[in-house]
Amino acid sequence: MTVAIAAIICTHNREDYLGKAIDSLLTQDHDDYEVIVVDNASTDRTREIVEARLPHPRLRYCYEAEVGLSAARNRGVRETEAAIITYLDDDAIASPGWLTALEAGFEEDEELAIAGGNVTLIWPDGCTCAPPWLSDGLAANLGAYDLGNQPRAITQHNLTPRGLNYAIRRLFWEQVGGFDRNLGRVGKNLLSNEELRMTELALKRGWHVTYLPAATVAHHVTPERLERRWFLKRGWWQGVSESYREQLTGAGGWGQFPRGGERIVRGLYKSLKYIADPALRFDNLVYAYGQIGYLITSLQGILFPPSFKS
Repeated sequence: MTVAIAAIICTHNREDYLGKAIDSLLTQDHDDYEVIVVDNASTDRTREIVEARLPHPRLRYCYEAEVGLSAARNRGVRETEAAIITYLDDDAIASPGWLTALEAGFEEDEELAIAGGNVTLIWPDGCTCAPPWLSDGLAANLGAYDLGNQPRAITQHNLTPRGLNYAIRRLFWEQVGGFDRNLGRVGKNLLSNEELRMTELALKRGWHVTYLPAATVAHHVTPERLERRWFLKRGWWQGVSESYREQLTGAGGWGQFPRGGERIVRGLYKSLKYIADPALRFDNLVYAYGQIGYLITSLQGILFPPSFKS
């Protein structure tokens, strides 16, 4: 079946949220789409949850044994012939007009390669707002993404749309060979930057990247992500991811050390500067901590050059 647009959920052991994510896609106001759930080597009730909904004509299931978000995303593209590919996280809920808003953006701009929209947060039961130590910057690690009420061209990779609310043109995906399997979450590690790398490639090749506010998604915040240690771990892996990304683009080596060192000093200085503000203090501490992961990974890249996946 050839459709205009495909909605893909890549999932790994997220049985508590997966059903709601699927249901939000099966009730879209679009009339020419399919939903593909890529089971990325789950060991929980993932297949059972999908099969309970398989009588729905738009829904399909596939199993990807290679653990890794980028591998799962690429498998999803290979499972469809749609020209526009969209991704929704397995713990997110798409608004009814999500697919329509994304498709409209691609129809209006033939050079649009990547798009994504606004992301709000759904707090765990018993929690109605962010804890006082959580800054807006760190909330972005939970998926929060809001660049305003108007469409906006993305010209800086640090403003890349969130992967949990993400769309990509198939032609561009084919040009760059898919998502880089050296980046992206693998199992429980928090390796990332695969979307950022895609933005870099798109802009370098003359494609457009756009924020589409009407394509709204709500993202569940799991209880463990409201603990400080999760943000420290996330900051560490962000540093690791940034080092890997630089190595992939030829910007690795000894030049990474002054960059990482300067960031550590800056983060520690600001954590002291804002010692009276618990949110800004912790934000900068996480930033500084992440640079340790960046520097260690950079040194490993020099001493033991990685053999990146092709």
